[in-house]
Amino acid sequence: MNAEKESSKKGYNNYGTHLREKYNGKKVFKVIVDGNFSCPNRDGLKGYGGCTYCNVDSFTPDISRKAPTIEEQLLQGMERAKKSYKADQFIVYFQPNTNTYANVDYLKTIYDRALAFNPDEVVGFSVGTRPDCIDAEKVTLLESYCDRFDVDLEMGMESMYDETLQKINRGCTHAEFVSAVELLKDSPIDLCVHTVFGFPWETYEMMLNYIHEINRFPQIKFVKFHHLHIVEGSIMGVHYKRNPFPLFTLEQYTDLLCDLIPLLRPDIVIQRLFGISDWDLLIAPNWRLKKTEIQHYIDSTIEKRGILQGSKYKENK
Repeated sequence: MNAEKESSKKGYNNYGTHLREKYNGKKVFKVIVDGNFSCPNRDGLKGYGGCTYCNVDSFTPDISRKAPTIEEQLLQGMERAKKSYKADQFIVYFQPNTNTYANVDYLKTIYDRALAFNPDEVVGFSVGTRPDCIDAEKVTLLESYCDRFDVDLEMGMESMYDETLQKINRGCTHAEFVSAVELLKDSPIDLCVHTVFGFPWETYEMMLNYIHEINRFPQIKFVKFHHLHIVEGSIMGVHYKRNPFPLFTLEQYTDLLCDLIPLLRPDIVIQRLFGISDWDLLIAPNWRLKKTEIQHYIDSTIEKRGILQGSKYKENK
């Protein structure tokens, strides 16, 4: 897509506009699928309890949690998207837990089932994973779908600092993230990297350094930015209730975004600027606004300040 064209509209490369331009004005909607995978830091391979901030239910729709089969999840998700959002086409999105955490034969069976459902309206295939659960064989499997679908692999960097990764029980190192990214060099798969800002022991400058790290990998096409939020059912939630620690206010987090967006490589598309959980699971920070209101506040602030993605980007020589 034309990064300059999009930046002139919103100050940053917005995912919604990217999809409309890519699919000729069609409304393309992600439908989340729960493939009943686990994570190696949940099932005992590397640890138990998962990442300390994580409760899978906090970001998994009710449809995915309650519908027993992949086909039923897709049917209900697509019907809802058509009714509520006038969706025309879909991206099948394996989101909860680690969706490459199995052998290749099993993964192929699960992926094929999902992509065989309503193939005439499915244009994309998105898979969420961890750096330590992707290898060359799995990359080859995902590439085998690229002739029929736009395929992206969503991988959590979360933080670039091993001290943080250890504290949050991530179970892998930043070096493993870098190795996984290198597997996608010259691949037709689009890579989306997920980060979390606001771990209380990280400084503002440390968080801005995430962007410089992302910029150095040309295979990264998309990013998802989240602020740290504390949810019920997480280990960090228990700790926070006992000893609360500072979290971003909406104003503080928007200030961070206004500082990091100009540093971000101008061709990267931002899929998400913040994350939000179900109200009944959210402990803090509660900004007491709807998702659309938060988005409007951030976008209007970016516009008022004249923020432009990539305006302070310096290519590494």
